[in-house]
Amino acid sequence: MKVKMKPKKAAKARFKVTGTGKLMRRRPGKRHILTKKSSNRKRRMGKDAGVAKTNESMYARLIGA
Repeated sequence: MKVKMKPKKAAKARFKVTGTGKLMRRRPGKRHILTKKSSNRKRRMGKDAGVAKTNESMYARLIGA
């Protein structure tokens, strides 16, 4: 009997798959100590970023994509 693989909940919360199949992640650094950061920098942090190609297969396996 083959065991069904379960996705890792922590990874599932951190990454999302786009319609084209790319993995997206949140940018770090927007939790606290925001006063010293410029508004341009904070705005960039709010946008999602793509996962690096070297890590993509590992994260995709973790979330079951």
